[in-house]
Amino acid sequence: MARIEDYALIGDTQTAALVGRDGSIDWLCLPRFDSAACFAALLGDSDNGRWIIGPADGRVSSRRRYRGDTLVLETTWESTEGTVRLVDLMPPRDQAPDIVRIVEGVSGSVAMRSVLKLRFDYGQLVPWVHRVHGQVAAVAGPDSVYLRSDVPHHGEDFSTVADFRVSAGDRVRFVLTWHPSHEPAPTPIDADVHLDATESFWSDWAEDCHPVEAYRDAVTRSLLTLKALTYSPTGGIVAAPTTSLPEDIGGERNWDYRYCWLRDATLTLECMLNAGFTEEAAAWKNWLLRAIAGSPQDLQIMYGVAGERRLPEYEADWLTGYEQSRPVRIGNAAAGQLQLDVFGEVMDALWISRARGVESKAVAWNLQRALVDHLATIWDQPDEGIWEVRGPRQQFTHSKVMAWVAFDRAARAVEEQGRNGPAKRWRAIADQVHRDVCEQAWSERRGAFMQAYGSDRLDAAVLMIPRVGFLPGDDPRVVSTVDVIERELSHDGMVHRYDTDPERRHNVDGLSGDEGSFLACSFWLASALHYTGRPARARDLFERLLDLRNDVGLLAEEYDVKLGRQVGNFPQAFSHIGLVNSAYLLNNR
Repeated sequence: MARIEDYALIGDTQTAALVGRDGSIDWLCLPRFDSAACFAALLGDSDNGRWIIGPADGRVSSRRRYRGDTLVLETTWESTEGTVRLVDLMPPRDQAPDIVRIVEGVSGSVAMRSVLKLRFDYGQLVPWVHRVHGQVAAVAGPDSVYLRSDVPHHGEDFSTVADFRVSAGDRVRFVLTWHPSHEPAPTPIDADVHLDATESFWSDWAEDCHPVEAYRDAVTRSLLTLKALTYSPTGGIVAAPTTSLPEDIGGERNWDYRYCWLRDATLTLECMLNAGFTEEAAAWKNWLLRAIAGSPQDLQIMYGVAGERRLPEYEADWLTGYEQSRPVRIGNAAAGQLQLDVFGEVMDALWISRARGVESKAVAWNLQRALVDHLATIWDQPDEGIWEVRGPRQQFTHSKVMAWVAFDRAARAVEEQGRNGPAKRWRAIADQVHRDVCEQAWSERRGAFMQAYGSDRLDAAVLMIPRVGFLPGDDPRVVSTVDVIERELSHDGMVHRYDTDPERRHNVDGLSGDEGSFLACSFWLASALHYTGRPARARDLFERLLDLRNDVGLLAEEYDVKLGRQVGNFPQAFSHIGLVNSAYLLNNR
């Protein structure tokens, strides 16, 4: 099994695939991010579905890159026979999702092999394969996939196989198209035409990015990744295109991230606005307003890509898991949790969008007023917190800080942006929350804000205190908190979310095992060092974090310092959000 960082991403802004260095697509859900996978080898083995194209003689060296500022991936192999290149892409969708794979002969003459092993419903179902109108068709239940290629295929061991040879100047094209099985076969697309169109789509989009003087390539690649994680029909943004890539190799900390978290999406909004992408920001805001419409007490922390509320969780027990990390979870039961911080994130995001000139309608403000009025009745309750613990609810400090943000931004919307509402009442509640946090979350003995009221645990989420304006960066309590977290919750700048002492963890999240350092938190530390007046140290840490990206600039959720590898779902929006926002902070201030 390849390491998590050995994969690259291709996508069409409605779904995405992971491609290994060996030319194997080991993960793909069709037709949406959260649809059942037809290639699930990532969470099992090749019998759970994959599509590999590569030299028949596996003894080759390889390198890969994205073509400029695009999601068109090139993998180049060099062998004693010659050099060959594989170009992988998913064209922006017209009607049906397509994968285009083009094999190009560079030098010599190289024997190649393509093995397509489709397994629908997360690797469970072997489809019925037949030929129709010059294409190979695979059908099972509601799904059908059609393959068209320049080379002949044959059946072998429940796979569709092609053996062929490419010489310098040759081009062999493959197009794989998903279609509802009850509809007529789709019209095949022209691979070369759509290659050019796909390159133009991504490079034209990236050209509109407001430049950042330093770290231009890293920021652009992260923004491209965030754009790829956007479900373009609705504007929703998934946390990652994968499920159950483990935070702890071999452990149970495996979650489905193919949904839209309000928290992740609101922070993505800041990224997009910093970069000048107001169209994406407006699309996200409209998704948000549709998703959370209804009674404020029904606000969820996450939704489906089209705003679906029910995300039932079950275990796919036929999959062995990535490197035996089980269970493999489909769906996410955390959707039903109470996380008070999302009220603050939503209010902050809409405050920022108005300040940056993103159009806002009256209905949006009415909804915000209802959310804040509901929060006024529940802000003092314990919740599951930002880390979605599956242990007892607590009075988490970060949740209270973000509750303060909600009331503060509501009051400022009246005071500074001309909205109507009881600003004095909201400001009074904000002041009450502020006093509550300063009195109950601060530990004089530890010299830091703790994870929860009455707790002696640290939590990296409190690094957000200066970012959201709860306290200024030069406040001695903020400076001390940053120092304590850097000293006790991090290893060489790699920050854990919270105390991972196995003797005590069950009291926090109810799970066994360990986890890696959380990359978003590490970027938060870099930003916090900047806020507290230490820009040189902030920049040094930020640049060390950039070195953790894989060869094509992608980051997973976490980094395991002991194993020296990325862990968790991949690529992770939260990590790339942290990178982009930290880069703009360090570059512009």
